[in-house]
Amino acid sequence: MSDNDTKSNQNWEKDTINDLLFASVKEQRRTRRWNLAFRLFIVIYLISIFVAFEFDNKNAAAELKEHTALIEVSGVIAADSEASADNIVSALRKAFKNEKAAGVILRINSPGGSPVQSGYINDEIVRLRAKYPEKPLYAVIVDICASGGYYIAAAADSIYADKASLVGSIGVIMNGFGFTEAMEKIGVERRLLTAGEHKGFLDPFSPINQEEVVHTKEMLANIHKQFIDVVKNGRGDRLADDEKLFSGYIWSGEKSLELGLIDGLGSSSYVAREVIGEEKLIDYTVKPSFADRFAERLGASMGNAAVKVLGLQDLQLR
Repeated sequence: MSDNDTKSNQNWEKDTINDLLFASVKEQRRTRRWNLAFRLFIVIYLISIFVAFEFDNKNAAAELKEHTALIEVSGVIAADSEASADNIVSALRKAFKNEKAAGVILRINSPGGSPVQSGYINDEIVRLRAKYPEKPLYAVIVDICASGGYYIAAAADSIYADKASLVGSIGVIMNGFGFTEAMEKIGVERRLLTAGEHKGFLDPFSPINQEEVVHTKEMLANIHKQFIDVVKNGRGDRLADDEKLFSGYIWSGEKSLELGLIDGLGSSSYVAREVIGEEKLIDYTVKPSFADRFAERLGASMGNAAVKVLGLQDLQLR
């Protein structure tokens, strides 16, 4: 073996040993970082539990003093949303039951949603107001209170809004699309099998059937009448004598005041301070617990941190 071959072998052995040592040191560093990150996660998690416990205790203590109960109705009103009937009704019952709550404010910022969910909430407001006649409930509109949102607001003692709030949309809507001509152009045949003559009514891939259109309009008119009756029962003589009120139009808060859709201009703070007489607002809105929200955010943050600690940020599937 020549001297060059010997030196080459020695260099290879040295490089291999260096690589192994470097890999070992790198792995040790990575392990230490991961252990540190894991311990940090445990500490933060324990702190979050403690903070959540203190936060709940603070709210519980606040509810023992005179205050105004606040319940948010935010977003689309649906069974699977934060503005579901279950959530809103639970909050309402708790607020009305608490003798220290001088009044209740429903702060509404919703474009509407399910007439069923809205109806459940309206019915419960009517029931609670009858059971606790000494406790007022006011609706305060933020940006928008349309359709199902106004269905709920109509049950309040009084409704307040900002002059630029959007109010109304007292109507019912069902929409869709028709694709029959497009199907003919591209040569697609619709094969719809049903048990029941009208089981597939309003199918977007079948020609429109006027008998089914009439039936659907009658159904929508029936639900619309229910909506109108709820508004009239809630608002009474305060409503202006104008059939456009129930046409589906939406108005500004300023115009709504003229039409009798609302009773005054003001925010939730104004109503608590000037109308109810208890400026302190306590939020009764049913939301994910502080610990759950914190853990969700913490989980995402720790996941990102773990990726960086373990050096996985550049890992890709190709």
